[in-house]
Formats: sequence, C-alpha cells, structure tokens
Amino acid sequence: MDSSFDDPDYDYAASIAGRAMRCMAEQRIAPTPTNFAVWFQYFAGGHDDLRNAIDLLMDHNRPFDPRTNQGLFRTYVAPQVSAVAVDTSERLHTLMGAAKEFLATAIADNHSQMQAISQVADQGKAGVDPKALVAQLMNELARAATRATRLEAGFAEKTRELDVIRHSLSRSEERARTDTLTGLANRRALDEFLRKAQATAEWGEPLSVLMLDIDHFKTFNDNFGHGVGDQVLRLMAKVLRDKVREQDLSARYGGEELIAVLPDANLAACAEIAECIRRAIADCRITRRSTGEVLPNISVSIGVAQYRVGEAISDLIERCDRALYLAKGGGRNRVVTENELDRAIAAG
Repeated sequence: MDSSFDDPDYDYAASIAGRAMRCMAEQRIAPTPTNFAVWFQYFAGGHDDLRNAIDLLMDHNRPFDPRTNQGLFRTYVAPQVSAVAVDTSERLHTLMGAAKEFLATAIADNHSQMQAISQVADQGKAGVDPKALVAQLMNELARAATRATRLEAGFAEKTRELDVIRHSLSRSEERARTDTLTGLANRRALDEFLRKAQATAEWGEPLSVLMLDIDHFKTFNDNFGHGVGDQVLRLMAKVLRDKVREQDLSARYGGEELIAVLPDANLAACAEIAECIRRAIADCRITRRSTGEVLPNISVSIGVAQYRVGEAISDLIERCDRALYLAKGGGRNRVVTENELDRAIAAG
C-alpha cells in the first residue's frame, strides 16, 4: 500500500480539502488531523482500498464513530515504510549474500582444481603410468565442469531474481510519476519533462503546450456526485492521451485542469491537436452505468501557447493559462491561442 501524496498545487489541494471538510461535517466527524488525512486521501482519489472501505460503510449507513475513524487511519493512511522498499531491500540483501557465497565457492573450487592438476603433473614427472594420469586428469576436469555448471545455474537463477527486483523498482518509480486518479503524468513528471524539452527548445526547436479545463465541472459534480465526476475526468484524460503524439507528454496539472507538452510542435500544430481534442470530448456520450441515465454532454476550454527562447517555463505556462481563461470568458467549448491574448489586449 502506498499512502503518500503527490505534491499538489494550492488550488487543487484547497479543492480537495474543501470537499473533505464538507463531507466530514455531513457525517459529523471530528476535524482532527488524522480524520482529515483519511478524507483528504478519499477525495484525492489515490487510494482504491480506502475508497472502497469508506463507500462500503456509507452504503450500509454505518456511523463514522471514533473507533471506525481510528481504524481507517491505522489501516490505510498511517505512515509506514513502503512494502515494495522493504521487500526490495530484503531481496537485495539475500542476493548479495548469495553472490558472496558463489564467489567464495568459485575461488575455492579454482584453488582445489589447480592443486589437483598440479598433483597430476608431479605424478607425471615421477613416471606414473600415463593411462592412469589421463584418467585422473579427465576425472578432475569432469568434476570442475560439474561445479562450473552448478555455479552457472545458480548465477542464472539469481540473475532472474535481480531482473524481478529491477522490474519492481521500475514500476515503483513509474507510480511515483503518475497521477493516481487519471493515470496521466503527475506534476513531478511534468516538471522533469518540461526541463528537458526547454533545453532542446533553447536551440530553436519549437515547443508548445496546451491546457484544458472541463467547463462547468463544479456544477456537474454537484448535480451527479464526485464519483461520476472522477469518471468523467478519467475519460477526459483518456481522450487527451489518445489525441496527442507519442513523443508528447499529457499530465494532470491540478483539479480538472489537464495539460499536454508538445516538443517539436509550433503554435499552429498544437492548436490543431487542441481542436481535435475539443471536438472528441464534445462528441462523447456519457451514460451512468448504474442507472443507464444519459448525462449532459461535457465540453472543455483549451488554451495554447508556444515557448519563447530565453523565457522561464513558468511564463509559458502562465501565458497558456491566460489563453485558457480567455476561452472560458469567450463562451467556453473553444480553443484560444496566445495570439488572441495580444488581440484582446489591443482591443482594450
């Protein structure tokens, strides 16, 4: 179980905190630090086991009394060393011990083999029957080959175990770079990708970003519940991931805001992809599985901006964000580029 949080931005964290506090008030749960940690994780959507446990309690109208609250915290939230890290450490320790044994055995076998062959050579100088010497030498070589085969098999087995550990560490690293609700890259992965993309863009290669926000998402959540809202957000994330190119990065920026970074794409190319995303989302038909109810169509507003050599990445994001909010102010369900910011300023 991974009980860690991604490092969210202020607006997103404040939104989650507000939802947590409102629900705690409705359930008459004391706003203690431990209780708040439980409900913050619940609404952050990053802990399926915790969500399932709370949903089950709610479905059966169970009260969230102090004992229940403490149990939720101890079971799902209380800080603890990652099971992956503990398992990896133990397995690496075992492998290191096995490697030392293998090396010690190999050294000892080589030493004994050299002694045996040396003895055979000494017997040859003493005039011992050559046939007996050949037989003895063949025997020693056969024994050496058997020991080598056994060592090789042992090394192969430990190599496979090391591959499993390497895969486990790789998956753990991937989880640390992924937003748990949407499956997109998180802010940590986004920042790393932007730094690398900026380094290339400084040499003149184009770099553009698009940022999208779901229109009237708060109203949608209020009307249909945050569970349905989370499903819609996952759907938006899937559309974004499917529409950008393989070399691009799609990430969750905060709340219902998603972002895509497009290396080697100028403003026009990025705007074209943004428009494809907008149309695809507008064409989505969302049905609530539990009731078959067809939900209102969802639309998104999208801002697009291109990197300018020498500027800070924060300036690029800020310009893209302003284009996004110009799209919202202009009626929503549209794509606005940074060029329209200049026109809006000129128009007063």
